[in-house]
Amino acid sequence: MNRTFAIVIIILALGLIAYNVTMVDFENPIQGDSTIALIGILASLCAIVLMMISLTSKKIDKKLKK
Repeated sequence: MNRTFAIVIIILALGLIAYNVTMVDFENPIQGDSTIALIGILASLCAIVLMMISLTSKKIDKKLKK
């Protein structure tokens, strides 16, 4: 996986988080579309964590090869 690709995925995930935060009804966050928005936020956070793990593992792999 390319570093640029991982950064693009992270930026897209941040955009999805921003969009989903606008969809959450903070008075009733567990009802209706708010639940779907919360699931979208969690999924985007998972994607960011996975990309960060991937970038970190590539850095470690480069250091071990040297």
